[in-house]
Amino acid sequence: MTVNSLPVRADLPVRADAGIPRRRRGRRLLRPGAGRQHHAGPLAYVLLAVMAIVSVFPLYWTMVAASTDNTRVSQTPPPFLPGPNLFRNLARAWDEAAMGKAMLNSLIVAGVIALSTVLFATLAGFAFAKLRFRGRNALLMLVIGTMMVPPQLGVVPLFIMMSDLGLTQELPAVIFPTLVSAVGVFFMRQYLSEALPDELVEAARVDGAHSLRIFWSVVLPVARPAMAVLFMITFVHAWNDFFWPFVVLDMTNPTVPVALTQLSAGYVRDQSLIMAGALLGTLPLLAMFVVFGRQIVSGIMAGAVKG
Repeated sequence: MTVNSLPVRADLPVRADAGIPRRRRGRRLLRPGAGRQHHAGPLAYVLLAVMAIVSVFPLYWTMVAASTDNTRVSQTPPPFLPGPNLFRNLARAWDEAAMGKAMLNSLIVAGVIALSTVLFATLAGFAFAKLRFRGRNALLMLVIGTMMVPPQLGVVPLFIMMSDLGLTQELPAVIFPTLVSAVGVFFMRQYLSEALPDELVEAARVDGAHSLRIFWSVVLPVARPAMAVLFMITFVHAWNDFFWPFVVLDMTNPTVPVALTQLSAGYVRDQSLIMAGALLGTLPLLAMFVVFGRQIVSGIMAGAVKG
């Protein structure tokens, strides 16, 4: 049997799509609607606008309250437009609460805690996710179990420990107990379990790399998006932490939340002054997010893409 003078074997299987042009075959593999650009509808924009207003309103109200006087803030209805006393109240809050030293202390405390948490949590997360050793699951359960213990239960023994070490009223007393967190370890473990292929680790071991070399050359580039997110969350949490710094520090060496308590002292509280101090304490966090927010978001999106 010949077709166009070419022999064809009758015993060879014939493809079901042999008569379909190649272009049409490729089209059959595409799902309906594939390749289309989906556009948000009006309802999505309305919801996003409402969420944005709700999120920004507390900051706007803080600025409004900080720009007026105490009498105007206490009126009913309260003001909804900024007043003329913003810079004067900011200067008063800066002087009365010693915000310069407090911001420097908070920057040191939050920066050291965030860096150490990212480093140790990434190391522990890599060990729990990709290394095989005896008791790994039991240790992971122990780490997760510490998340269930209220921090207030450890205040008294922790304060006694810091007092015996002679670290009370010093910044190391705030830094040492929070050098790593169970939440950070669990977060990095979950991320590396999904984002880091086992084959990549095994290939590095075949090439002769030890665990620390694998961590430096393989794990860190993969974990960079999660590390950026963990750094941001930990820095904000350490900056805003009030309870433990208030217990172990005094007004001569405060962090920002501790320094703000000076503004609320007295028989009559000046709400505008308190709001001005709160605005001063929030500005560094806003500046950090404006500078590094794009890198953090792009890192999250890069880490979410697989292929």
